[in-house]
Amino acid sequence: MEHQAQSAVANDQQSPTQERLEDQIGWYDRKSQAAQRRYKILKLAQVIIAGLIPLLSVFPIPEQQFKWAAAILGLLVLIIEAVQQLNQDQQNWIAYRSTCEALKHEKYLYLAAAGPYGNAESREKRIALLADRIEGLISQEHAKWVSAQEQARARDRGAVDESKEHA
Repeated sequence: MEHQAQSAVANDQQSPTQERLEDQIGWYDRKSQAAQRRYKILKLAQVIIAGLIPLLSVFPIPEQQFKWAAAILGLLVLIIEAVQQLNQDQQNWIAYRSTCEALKHEKYLYLAAAGPYGNAESREKRIALLADRIEGLISQEHAKWVSAQEQARARDRGAVDESKEHA
């Protein structure tokens, strides 16, 4: 009787694979939300500041002050754009959300013993298959992230090289 109770408790406990899955779903969800929030705040600030530049012309501001105000606002727009390009918040938001949803999809297929999990003969084989598939999704997202970082560095190097040629 005691052995059956221990077995039932063991079945109710999550495996390390399931714990990792839950952890990764939470991580990608949080990171996606943070990237989305940062992107939208920066984009909204950029649009508002850019909109203020032509609006300045309707106010009776001395020419010298107008030039300074327009220059500062233009510089702020440029800085916000640079921060967006460096952080890649829009791309990260989309990539993290996509990975989070793919991990959730795997979770639901696993829990329903559907899709590729329907053919597994035992719980252990289903867990092993789940581990393999979630690690594949995480590795795939990481590879995309590394590739995007390398492309951004190459673009930056190309822009620096081009500016040196024109100097």
